Amino acid sequence: MNQLAPAKALIAATYASAASHFDDPPLAFWARIGKATVSRVPLGPGDRVLDVCSGSGASAIPAAQAVGPEGSVLAVDLADALLARGRAKAGSLGLSNIDFRSADFEAMDIPPEHFDAVVCVFGIFFIPDMAAAVRRLWQWLRPGGTLAITTWGPDVLEPGNTAFWDAIRVHRPDLYKSFRPWERIDTADSLRAMLAEAGVTDASVEAEHSRQPLASPDDWWVIALGSGYRGTIDQLDAGTREAVRRDTLAALRARNAITAETNALYAVARKPSPRG
Repeated sequence: MNQLAPAKALIAATYASAASHFDDPPLAFWARIGKATVSRVPLGPGDRVLDVCSGSGASAIPAAQAVGPEGSVLAVDLADALLARGRAKAGSLGLSNIDFRSADFEAMDIPPEHFDAVVCVFGIFFIPDMAAAVRRLWQWLRPGGTLAITTWGPDVLEPGNTAFWDAIRVHRPDLYKSFRPWERIDTADSLRAMLAEAGVTDASVEAEHSRQPLASPDDWWVIALGSGYRGTIDQLDAGTREAVRRDTLAALRARNAITAETNALYAVARKPSPRG
């Protein structure tokens, strides 16, 4: 078995568990940033799009709307429950040009230069060798096509992020994470360097500073249940889970935290055509 299989299985389980909260109002940033990513890609009617780590369709759905019925979107993710939500949302919008597929994009057999655009929102950092993954995506892009990779910027989901991990350190120090994978590319320079290592040397990178409004500090726990924090929460017994929730929300209520940082980096690169 591939040594990365257990790590990928954990990612799939985490986001399958988070799926029931993924589209709740406090997590509206998924759709907002997915749409903002697609808005940076010059899509037209009839284009073919690959969306990897697609979640419940935050970027795949606006891409499908942009390419129209003549075009197509292949949306790939490891979490079946998220894909099911994406299919339901696409169906409610009358979109029949999206194929939501459960697959590991690192194992997919796709001909080179098959897509007009390749999109990856909040997913590339889960791959240990990000540059190798980007090279794979780049080879599937036709000359003149566009690669769009979006990742988290600094201070992701603060102040709740710090409050949550402080509570974990108190109640389950063995689960405390001092490193988050997106921190490898949470600045424009580090993201450009990773892309350059992959051979993508002419990418534009735009940093966006934004916040997700919360109706109350308690909404941050909904974010935790509908995001990657869920993988840690699911390892807690009922008593410890309640203690972590209590301590996290007490810290946020004390400062009346009614926003969460959703800073993002948008990288967009056009694959050169034979004539430049």
